[in-house]
Amino acid sequence: MSGYQKELEKYRDIDEDEILRGMSSEELDQLDLELQEMDPENILLPAGMRQRDQTKKSPTGPLDRDALLQHLEKEALEVKEREDLVPYTGEKRGKPFIPKQAKREIPKEEQIELEPELEEALANATDAEMCDIAAILGMYTLMSNKQYYDAITTGIIINKEGINSVVQPDKYKPVPDEPPNPTNVEETLKMIKNNDKELAEVNLNNIKDIPIPTLKEICEAMKTNTHVKKLSLVATRSNDPVAHAAAEMLKENKALQSFNIESNFITSAGMMNILQAMRQNTTLSELKVDNQRHNLGDSVEMEMAQMLERCPSIIRFGYHFTQQGPRARASIAITRNIETRRKQKKA
Repeated sequence: MSGYQKELEKYRDIDEDEILRGMSSEELDQLDLELQEMDPENILLPAGMRQRDQTKKSPTGPLDRDALLQHLEKEALEVKEREDLVPYTGEKRGKPFIPKQAKREIPKEEQIELEPELEEALANATDAEMCDIAAILGMYTLMSNKQYYDAITTGIIINKEGINSVVQPDKYKPVPDEPPNPTNVEETLKMIKNNDKELAEVNLNNIKDIPIPTLKEICEAMKTNTHVKKLSLVATRSNDPVAHAAAEMLKENKALQSFNIESNFITSAGMMNILQAMRQNTTLSELKVDNQRHNLGDSVEMEMAQMLERCPSIIRFGYHFTQQGPRARASIAITRNIETRRKQKKA
């Protein structure tokens, strides 16, 4: 180990700036000389201490950008071009392009001539008969199934598209969008609060501009309503506060039979409130909670299976399980609940 390395080990735990401040000018000069003589391959030293600093140079003059660009351009023009390794001789390489020849006409001696009876039969054959002949000869792929059966039933090929070329699929018939939900939210809320006997179903599906306080107010009003049998809040942007209000409603409402809150923004915490509230509900027979924006998780699916086992009134449950265990338990519980309902009706 060199003398400097021994000194470095001695002062390893001391701040470098403190060491430099405590050294005299002669010691600093000696340190500079030792740094210049260091081995650059010594991995025990930092990278900045393996060689001397060569960046401190005095300027040769002020910076002139235009002069620098002119100098670089002059140097580039004076550099001789490198000769090509393979000199260009003008020789064409590669496969030359040969245009495709026109379709050859079949010579007269090679043309197939049928017997006069067959020629007459083919000339007088109907479209339906031609389709049968094509099927017998294995040429039924020249037309689609719809074209073939249309020709068989009517006797005439009405749709000739694709018969002489590639078979094209049937055209897609666009399905018109569903009309917007015409339900008046304010009027429906008033009828729920007044317990109107004419209101048996509340459908607020796909109404995205319902405020969250209004949805909570609807759930609050449903606590004392005795005539609404079906409540659907699909795609209404309902979140956990709405789920909490719906859970409180399910604890007190004794008339609701179907509740649908699919395609919303309910998390696992809000769904837990609904499932735990079902322990106090004995009238609901249908519950749909699938297609939430957030992943509900395994614990929620286990709670769903337990809820179905504890609530014999549920015979329809809308949710796509991701785990095999809760799915099997839920299927067994639903089957048992349906059988129990059947025996009750029979009795």
